[in-house]
Amino acid sequence: MKGSTYRRCSCRDPKTGKELGTSCPKRNSRNHCTYSIRQELPPREDGSRRSFARGGYGGLKAAQADLDHVRALLGLAESDDPEGIELITAMLAEVSSEKLPLPDVEETRRRLRAGQDLIGSLTVAEWLDRWLAGKRIRKSGISRYETDVRVHLKPHIGHRRLDRLRVSHLSDMFTSITDANAEILEQNAQRRAAVEELATVPWKGAANRARRKAMKAAIDAMPPFRRVTGPATRQHIKATLRAALNDAVGQQIITFNPAAHVEIDPVRKPKALVWTDERVAKREQIGEKPSPVMVWTPEQTGAFLDFVAEDRLYAMWHLIAFRGLRRGEACGQPWSETNLDRHALTVTGQLVQDGWEVEASEPKTDSGFRVVALDDDTVHVLKRHREQQEADRAEWGSAWVNTGLVFTQEDGSWLHPGKVTDLFERLVAASGLPPIRLHDLRHGAATLMLAADIDIKIVSDTLGHSDTRITRDIYQSVLPHVGKSAAEATAKLVPLQRKAEQEEQVRKAAKEAKKAEKAKAKGKKKGKAKKAARKG
Repeated sequence: MKGSTYRRCSCRDPKTGKELGTSCPKRNSRNHCTYSIRQELPPREDGSRRSFARGGYGGLKAAQADLDHVRALLGLAESDDPEGIELITAMLAEVSSEKLPLPDVEETRRRLRAGQDLIGSLTVAEWLDRWLAGKRIRKSGISRYETDVRVHLKPHIGHRRLDRLRVSHLSDMFTSITDANAEILEQNAQRRAAVEELATVPWKGAANRARRKAMKAAIDAMPPFRRVTGPATRQHIKATLRAALNDAVGQQIITFNPAAHVEIDPVRKPKALVWTDERVAKREQIGEKPSPVMVWTPEQTGAFLDFVAEDRLYAMWHLIAFRGLRRGEACGQPWSETNLDRHALTVTGQLVQDGWEVEASEPKTDSGFRVVALDDDTVHVLKRHREQQEADRAEWGSAWVNTGLVFTQEDGSWLHPGKVTDLFERLVAASGLPPIRLHDLRHGAATLMLAADIDIKIVSDTLGHSDTRITRDIYQSVLPHVGKSAAEATAKLVPLQRKAEQEEQVRKAAKEAKKAEKAKAKGKKKGKAKKAARKG
């Protein structure tokens, strides 16, 4: 198709206002005129002409380079691809009319092959909105993604072009989040100090009232107490972005996922620790838990279950303590999947919290679908619970809500997982036992199974873990007596001369003690004989 470069003078006749064009007396001056290009484009369907036109080039070389660029873009579509030709033509027509920069040839080739828009720059925010709209997962998962996008991703990188997002941009984002954490901690400390100072100011007296009023106004002007963005949340932000960008790569919108390569501080998951006597004593002294994840000893677990024996939800606490169900799984367990005759229940669903709302959902992973074996005592406990539930049903009559779940409110309706946690914490506090979370009761079940020498694979399957490494890394908190037995068994495997000498010394000491004991007994016997002789 025809195309050309040409010089153009924009000078106008002062009388008529028309462009002078070739009649401009300064036209032949070297730097007076600018260069323009025009390239014919394929006509429209009705036969009308289209062209790409652009001017203002300072030299012929620059004009010719852009003309070659336009022709290279036109050559991307094959002659037997009318749809591709029309897409390229429409793109060039819009670029010309809107005076947009010419798009990169290779990028345009990739977009053309991927069936994407050839012009326009999709921003990170626009893609995240599109990605969220297309997600088909449970509501709580969407809410978590939406929070990451709204609170962190859009404010920091939403304005950037998706195809130009780099690892450095993400590093800057996480640095900004860390810096904001420091600022939040400082502001929280200032507000806390002001609140504590206010509490020391007396209420009586005009001066005190004026001071309190001024201090309250100052506190109101301060930023409210806020939570920092911790390591786990930062990892989740990264995971959300990585998932969104992976989908963009899969749709060939981008070719590189920077979220897969940005480095941030790892999350160190706390290890479960047992509430030994020493740790309990230390907590009573300093008032702090040794670890966020604490586990009761078998004796402490037994004491708790004895304490809550008359609680309406005793069967739930018992089931979690011995079989390690998650809170949502216990709340959502139906009777239809609980076979007490066969001593087993099947986990097929759960109740999950989204904010304060509750919804029924499937387990998060395939490993969450599992069969959990039940011991005789747990079966007996569940049978008693079922009898009580039947009595409740009869008492409520037509007002009974038939959810079909094992654990319900008194009227048969769903238990709220958040309220279950609150109730558990109140019961623990009332029992006087060292504090644990409801989820730590599950940790304790894992520990008890491991302490009973149950195979790690069976423990992992019972808990619904996808990998036995999860069980080892997180849930294996060795009880003191189990650790002592393991240490003794290990020590006996290594023969040491020192140990042999010590054992010989122990044997000699025992022999001497036995000899002395015999001599003492013999002496006592002689003394009795002499005493008897004197009496005779």
